This record gives sequence, structure tokens and C-alpha cells, in this order.
Amino acid sequence: MGSSSPVWTDVDLGRDGITHGYLRVPFSTNDSGYGWIPVPISVIKNGAGPSVLLMAGNHGDEYEGQVLLMKLLRSLSADKVQGRLIILPGVNAPAVAAGHRVSPIDGGNMNRLFPGDADGTPTQVIAHYIDRVLLPEVQYCFDFHSGGYSSEYIPAAHLVPPNDPALRARAIGFLRAFAMPVSIVIEGLSGGGKRLLGSCARLGVGHMSTELGGAGMFSVDALRAAERGLPRLLRHVGVLKADAAAEPAPKTQFYRRQPVRDFLYATAAGLFEAYVRLGDVVAPGDPAGAIHFTETPWRAPEIVAFKSGGTVLNRRAPARTKIGDCLFVLGTASGDRDEDLLQPPVREL
Repeated sequence: MGSSSPVWTDVDLGRDGITHGYLRVPFSTNDSGYGWIPVPISVIKNGAGPSVLLMAGNHGDEYEGQVLLMKLLRSLSADKVQGRLIILPGVNAPAVAAGHRVSPIDGGNMNRLFPGDADGTPTQVIAHYIDRVLLPEVQYCFDFHSGGYSSEYIPAAHLVPPNDPALRARAIGFLRAFAMPVSIVIEGLSGGGKRLLGSCARLGVGHMSTELGGAGMFSVDALRAAERGLPRLLRHVGVLKADAAAEPAPKTQFYRRQPVRDFLYATAAGLFEAYVRLGDVVAPGDPAGAIHFTETPWRAPEIVAFKSGGTVLNRRAPARTKIGDCLFVLGTASGDRDEDLLQPPVREL
């Protein structure tokens, strides 16, 4: 794996003021032998203070975070900042342009390719640049996701908290400051080392993410909540100056997400008729929905039942489904006391 990034830019990360430009990712094709992929980047810097990396478009079909960061970078003047904001509103640029979860040019799912590879595919090269160049420059990284085309989340912020008690308390503080209606705690995520959060953990960078709707649509409610929460979060970490007129953070409901292996998956191919909605509370054995068989419409549908109980945090969006597709993700409501939230994970999920 290479250590020196082939990506170059004319944006000076250390210059005071506001700078807009592109990361240039080399990509040679039939119609552009010496071409490069433009990844938009903005830097807002004002003197000393913390450095924060803000990212969206890690998956190109997740739209709310992209709009959130575009509106933020257009609204901020440098005098409101103390320190530095590095903003990548469409980081996996080919996927963003196509409106796809993964890059159409190399099939790369950026959030499964960290720490990247300087000698790899374009998506790996972008991940490598983030890991080797940008993350060492910052103390915090906030990455804005949604459910994408295939699923819809109840609007939420989420994170995988570190095991260290002090770092865990700091991470929970991000959720309290951002204060979406729902905050999701994911314990011991399997495969997390290949995600952005794994690079952040390895480099000691504070990390938080979101799930702002999804289903290939645009959630106005999720965006509005995030627009209120992002300035609070940035003031919380000290990169935005204090605002005496700012409203305090509302209360957020915490959930612990169930393990990946306990998600409810489709058991047959067909059309899925859901019986429950986001936010519904279900019990073990409750019917989740029915899979109908279009090629044998006289056949009785296959009923899919929940194996565990909890609150519905995520649902599959397309009705057409097949074996192995995730239909629902549940969470268990947690108290908001520090002693409830600061317990380390019991097992890997």
C-alpha cells in the first residue's frame, strides 16, 4: 500500500480566510488520458483553534448531508470561525454525480475501503488521501449519512463509542450537542476498521455520523433538525464562536442498535408488504410483513416475523426484495444518564 498520495490540490489548508477548490484525483480514461476527478473542497480558517473535517457524499445516494454542508459553507464567514473547518460536501464525487451508493467507475464503496490505497482505484485513492493527509490535520471528523436508496432511517445521529471512558464520554457529548430527535449508539461494530470511523479511532480523531432519512428521497424534517444541530455541535467542539442567542440543545432519545446478525432479513424473493413503520415498537414473534410471489400469485405469501423486540429504526425502501436483503433494523431505548450510556460494550455486534 502506497504512503504518498497522488492527489494534489491548489487549496492551501493553512491559509486564513475562505478558500474553495478541488482535490484532483488522477484518472486516465479513453477520452481523457491525463484527466483527473474533481472532488470539491472548501476551507474556512480564522486564527488558532480546533480543526474539524466535515464530510458528506461518502455514499452518493445520501442527499441530506450533501445539502447540509453546501448550505453551511455558503452561510459562514471566516469571522464566525475560530480554528479551521475543512468541508467535503461530495467526497465520493463519481458516486455523488451518479446518485449511487458506490462509485460507478470502480464499484468502490468508500466507507468500506479505509484506510485506502495510494496505488489503488480512484475510490481507494480518495480514502487514502482522507486517511493520510486530512485526518492527521484535524481533531474532529463528522460524516453525514442517510439510508440511501435501499433503506430509510428514522432521522438520527449515531456513533460507535470508544472503550476508553473519557473518549466515550466525549463521543456521547457529540450526540447530546447535535441533538437529533434520536441518537443511536452502536457497540463494537464488526468490520469498523475498514470504515472512516476506524481511521478516526486509529488516529485519535473524535468522530460522529448521522442517518438523515433515505429511501432515495430528501427528508425535509431530517435536514431541518440537522441544520439546527450542526452549529450547536461546532460550537460544542469550539470551532464556531459562541452565540448568546443560540437555543439550547433539546433532549434526544438514545437507542442501542441491535447487532448486524440480528437484523431482520428477507427469506425469499418477491414483493415485500411491510406491516410496521419507522418508530413502531415490536415484540419477538410479531409479524413484520409478507413476501408475495409475483410469478406464482396463487401461492400464499411468506410471513416474516421479528426474532427480537425493540423500536424500528430502519426499514427497507424498495418493495422488490430477495434473500439476504435487510428488511428492518431495531434498537432498544436507553436512558440518557451517563451511567446508562458510558458502559463499555459487552460483546461485538
